Amino acid sequence: MAGSPFLFLFLSGVAIGQQAETAPRLQNGASIQLMEGEGAINSIRLHRGHEPKVRVTDHEAKPISGAAVTFVLPATGPSASFGDSGLSITVMTDERGEAVGRGLRPNGIPGQFRIRVTTSWHDSPVVATLVQTNAEPVIHVGHSKTIALIVLIAGAAGGGAAAALGKSGSSGQSATPAVQTAPGTIISGNPTLGPPH
Repeated sequence: MAGSPFLFLFLSGVAIGQQAETAPRLQNGASIQLMEGEGAINSIRLHRGHEPKVRVTDHEAKPISGAAVTFVLPATGPSASFGDSGLSITVMTDERGEAVGRGLRPNGIPGQFRIRVTTSWHDSPVVATLVQTNAEPVIHVGHSKTIALIVLIAGAAGGGAAAALGKSGSSGQSATPAVQTAPGTIISGNPTLGPPH
């Protein structure tokens, strides 16, 4: 954000390559299509992950409802959890043949990991894999003049503008400092008060 003293940039976790590959389709079996979560970036600091979503279809590419789909996460290293379900969760596909691994939250270890997805149809097992990455947000400090300006304004509000801004010149007299910023100018100094006229 322009003008902010600290700019926090983090990968919001937009899934990359959601139109991902499909697991090999067997003659009379099922196939797993990766719908969401493939290539996603999970925020460790925000504890925000991207739930994997798949579609299960038959050998004619028609959705299969009522198929059990299991999502399995790594037990060590970069990984996540499915809330109270832990490292794995099994859900049934809906009428569109879709299943979602709900409640995914990254652990505190940065790096890439794989989510194993399995299902079975007519005794034919099918396996697919999604890849995600846990990452820390990247923090950038804003423009130093902007930070200095905010510090100076805070000092002036507290009555310490002269201490924060004033420096003695070569003649020993106190100069009236100014901080130049675009588009305006802030000048600080001690006000002069006289007797009433």
